[in-house]
Amino acid sequence: MTALAPSLQAYFTQRLISERAASPNTIASYKLTFQLLLAFASSAAKKTPSSLDIADLDAPLIASFLEHLEQGRRNSIATRNSRLAAIHSLFGYLALRHPEHAGSIQRVLAVPPKRAERNLVTYLSDAEANALLGACDPTRWTGRRDHAMFALAIQTGLRISELAGLTRGDVTLTAGACVRTAGKGRKERATPLIASTTAVLKA
Repeated sequence: MTALAPSLQAYFTQRLISERAASPNTIASYKLTFQLLLAFASSAAKKTPSSLDIADLDAPLIASFLEHLEQGRRNSIATRNSRLAAIHSLFGYLALRHPEHAGSIQRVLAVPPKRAERNLVTYLSDAEANALLGACDPTRWTGRRDHAMFALAIQTGLRISELAGLTRGDVTLTAGACVRTAGKGRKERATPLIASTTAVLKA
C-alpha cells in the first residue's frame, strides 16, 4: 500500500472530523474533490486509485486537473478555486507527515487560485419587494406560507438554507422579537424582527 491512501483517510478522520470539526457540507465538498482528483490522476498515470502515491499528485498534474474542471466539466472559477483550496488543505497536512515529499508538496501548495470577477450583490427596491409579497395568494395556506417566508427573508437577509432550516424554537415573537440562525461556517447570529414581520409570523 502506498502512503497516499492511509494519509488521505487520516486527513478526513483526524484533521477534518476530530481536529477541526468540519461541517458535513465541507466534508462532502472535500470528498467530491478527491474523488474527482483520484479518478483524473488514475487515468493520467494509468494506475488504479489504490496504487497512486503522493508523488503521482505533482504540481503539473494538479494544474491539468484544474484545467479539466474548467474545460471538461465546465466548472466556474469559483468552483475551481474551491477544489484547489481542498487540495491545498490536504497537502498542508501531508507536508507535516511526509517530509520525503517536501519538494513536490511545496510546488503543489504554490499553485495559485485564479482571479475571478465578483458579481455585484444587488437588492430589491421597495416596489419590487412589495410586488413579490403581493404575488402570494392570501386565501391559500401555501400563499400565506410563501408570504411569511419572503417577508422574513427580505427583512433579515437569510440564505435559502438558513430559511429552510429554521424551527419554531429559532424564532422569538415576544419582547425582543428576533430570529436565531447558524449560518455558513457555523456562525450564529440573532437578527431583530421589525413589527410588520413579527405580525406576519404570528399570523
